Amino acid sequence: MSKQIQVSGLDAYYGSHKAIEDVSMTIEPRSITAFIGPSGCGKSTFLRTLNRMHEVIPGARVDGKVLLDGEDLYAPTVEPVSVRRMIGMVFQRPNPFPTMSIYENVAAGLRLNGRVSKSTMDGIVEESLKGANLWNEVKDRLNKPGAGLSGGQQQRLCIARAIAVRPQVLLMDEPCSALDPISTLAIEDLMAKLKDEFTIVIVTHNMQQAARVSDRTAFFNLAAQGKPGKVIEMDETSRMFTNPSQKATEDYITGRFG
Repeated sequence: MSKQIQVSGLDAYYGSHKAIEDVSMTIEPRSITAFIGPSGCGKSTFLRTLNRMHEVIPGARVDGKVLLDGEDLYAPTVEPVSVRRMIGMVFQRPNPFPTMSIYENVAAGLRLNGRVSKSTMDGIVEESLKGANLWNEVKDRLNKPGAGLSGGQQQRLCIARAIAVRPQVLLMDEPCSALDPISTLAIEDLMAKLKDEFTIVIVTHNMQQAARVSDRTAFFNLAAQGKPGKVIEMDETSRMFTNPSQKATEDYITGRFG
């Protein structure tokens, strides 16, 4: 079951450098939320704070609160690994495990979580590949290397791997930026289906993509060069793209800067 994320007063640092400042927002369950804004304004950094991937970087830290259905993900008693199990991530470039088969790529996270019977594993792998709209293309070559698939298929394989462990939230950091238009459309169609089951958050530089796939959009920007990134505006996507409340948002969406 997908869950609501509530963020309040969040700052993220790389050492002494503050990358984002005072971000507060609510991300609704069973919806797609898009983060847009120019390069370097903290979108991907903020995305990684939601599943505690940010702190993997030496010297990186976070202040503020991230609540998943009321549970503080940064509480001292919460294990980061358990957070990443609940909040999966798909990266900018497809990253299937190169030495593993298609089947083993999907099964990898399940094996880390403990012993699963062969029949259960087979069922989850098939269900996850179907969920990623990839099953019909690969069902006859599950033992072939995942790295042998096309770029778009590899990205859907990574989505299958992410959903196999049954997360509640799926984070996607520019998941289509390395893909051709046909593969991009396949991923966008897939996102529309997956939001029935998951809370989805996507970072994108493609304004048309944000307009097509998301329910709500947050616009990030820098107050000035060298200053931390902030959320300038967040609203329903249809309203944001037709009648933004901030001039900076309008200028970015219409291509006047960025």
